[in-house]
Amino acid sequence: MTRQRAKIAPGGRIVIPAKMRKELGLEPGEHVILECVDGELRVRSLRAAVKRAQDFVRRYIPDDDRSLVDELIAERRQEAARE
Repeated sequence: MTRQRAKIAPGGRIVIPAKMRKELGLEPGEHVILECVDGELRVRSLRAAVKRAQDFVRRYIPDDDRSLVDELIAERRQEAARE
């Protein structure tokens, strides 16, 4: 884990050092997710946040070849037909 001291600039700005940006794969203008956890500020790239969410959801998806999207569409069509 990389650690580096930083100073809060006027307006609450913090500069992420180049080494850390590179380690996180962050580019100028990229959006990040900020999170306060147990008194710590965590910075995560949007890509990393999406990947983490996908990995979490993937645990609940069956390993067979069925399409969950097709199942959802079929369920919605059945609901619409009942109305």
